[in-house]
Amino acid sequence: MEYIVFDLEWNQSSGGNEYENPRMPFEIIEIGAVKLDKKLNIIDTYSSIVRPRLYKKLQPHIKAILSYDEKTLRSGRPFDMVCREFLKWCGDDYIFCSWGSMDLSYLQNNMDYYYMKPFPTPLKYYNIQQIYADIEDADGAIVKLEKAVDHLYIPKDRPFHSAVNDAYYTSLVLSQLAPKDLQDRYSYDVYHNPKEKDDEIVSYHKNYLEHITREYNNKKEAVADKEVLTLYCYRCGRKVSKKVKWFANTGNSYICVGKCWHHGLMTGKIRFKQTRDDKIFIIKTVVPTDKRGLEGIRKRQDELRIKRQEKRHAKNSSYTDDLILEDPLD
Repeated sequence: MEYIVFDLEWNQSSGGNEYENPRMPFEIIEIGAVKLDKKLNIIDTYSSIVRPRLYKKLQPHIKAILSYDEKTLRSGRPFDMVCREFLKWCGDDYIFCSWGSMDLSYLQNNMDYYYMKPFPTPLKYYNIQQIYADIEDADGAIVKLEKAVDHLYIPKDRPFHSAVNDAYYTSLVLSQLAPKDLQDRYSYDVYHNPKEKDDEIVSYHKNYLEHITREYNNKKEAVADKEVLTLYCYRCGRKVSKKVKWFANTGNSYICVGKCWHHGLMTGKIRFKQTRDDKIFIIKTVVPTDKRGLEGIRKRQDELRIKRQEKRHAKNSSYTDDLILEDPLD
């Protein structure tokens, strides 16, 4: 199997949301890629400019960081022609790699716009940005590619913000990290999310469990599914007992803590994701934690409970004041 480390440059409406096409808000204007062998050695490169169909004028911010202008774009070829050439170049046995998750999503969105055949699902890929953050203990921070290049002392011998150059630097980051457990560090792309129960993805990794659910009409229907709220051990797959029951951590996430009697404490997290047709699916992860993590989540739960009580009290006080002001006896 070969690794296709790719990067995209894209443009958007220079007139703002009012003038963007909802079917393709981000239009790809350049595809660049580096092909690596199984030992992470560079064996080939790909680069092509795409002639835009929708947004022919570069958005000012995008124009400021690129090394070319509209004249260069006019010399490019149509997206569908470039994309077919790129996919043929990829070969038959490969896995995509990218810095972050957005490139793969935008690539598929542009393919949809041109009614091209979609990728098989579920689609695995390597998020090099996430792998770098995990290995370098970046505490979930979104790390820019150039910062990672500097941190790893990779020579900067070509400019950034060129698709093929960014793919090149991303491949060097991957080669330098070269994690022994790379095969376990894959992610799933959810641009085409599971639709039905049989399509759901349950993936056991070395240090976490990931469950990507089918679609639901809304959040209420999703959390009414008992399987969604059941917590399984990321190692043995057994049901675990709850130490902290599920609670809303943010507007789009729930969190809980459970304990497997064989493998200890673990944190469950549910993230609600909206589909392009306004339905809901869930990404549930289970990761190991410890007593300190347990106490931190209990503290978070107490803080949120107090905030809700204060908000409820303030609302009731406001309602009482309104009643007094509107007293017909005055």
